[in-house]
Amino acid sequence: MHLITIQSSQLTVILSSKGAEIQSIKGTDGVERMYDGNPKFWANRAPILFPVAGGFKDDGYEWQGKWYPMPKHGFIRPLEWQVESVKEDQAVFLLREKNAGFPFEYDLRAAFAVKDNRLSVSYSVTNRDQGPFCFSIGSHEAYACPEGIEEYEIVFDEEETLRHSILEGSLNSHETVLIAENTRVLPLKYEYFAVDALVFRDLKSKGVVLRSKKHGRTVRVDFPDKPFLLLWTKPGAPYICIEPWCNGPDFVDAPAQIDKKPGFLRVEAGETVTRTHTITVG
Repeated sequence: MHLITIQSSQLTVILSSKGAEIQSIKGTDGVERMYDGNPKFWANRAPILFPVAGGFKDDGYEWQGKWYPMPKHGFIRPLEWQVESVKEDQAVFLLREKNAGFPFEYDLRAAFAVKDNRLSVSYSVTNRDQGPFCFSIGSHEAYACPEGIEEYEIVFDEEETLRHSILEGSLNSHETVLIAENTRVLPLKYEYFAVDALVFRDLKSKGVVLRSKKHGRTVRVDFPDKPFLLLWTKPGAPYICIEPWCNGPDFVDAPAQIDKKPGFLRVEAGETVTRTHTITVG
């Protein structure tokens, strides 16, 4: 495992070659914005979810008449990535790991770049195989809430009616729970996460802000090309995960065929597909 530091005039970001995972984000105030990975609550910080975010019904999928097994959140989180390039303000990691559930020839790149107070995170998948395949990708960054999440709130870019899609295990039922109506501000409560994550499938907003009620510090996450957003923590834990995903969790009655599942991306031979989100420290 290698730790890589990239810097701008206002940000210092530490990245790990294991999982291409963000380890630390600090602004000029020196305050850590990322959760520290304390295994008492959760031993990760910012895993990348590929080739699925969340879980498949029956722990697998069908593609072109063949069944492929796949665990929840995919298989790449514990893997060591190649450090492809490093500059003062940017780093690129490369993964080419095949798996029984994803036996295709591909390049997966995670590119991180800092400018001023913003970190750009781009995931690119290049198909080096002879035919097409489908994939999704998601982010799982955990932001530090050392006072507890109930001292924080999520501010949406647009006024929202927030309906949470209820989870049954890793799968969505077709039931929803109304969290709030006609609001841009969601005060965080641990009770929301007694079962699992909040799943928002139909937001108008393409950006949210995590804002402290006490000291006004903010972290903004923009996700212009990821249609699903999840919020997650464990009861009592000092972090909140803001998770933009390309796909949503499978419904309990989801079809097996991956190309019929909402949010999955088909990439043709020789094609590259890129998805980007940004993290801005206030």
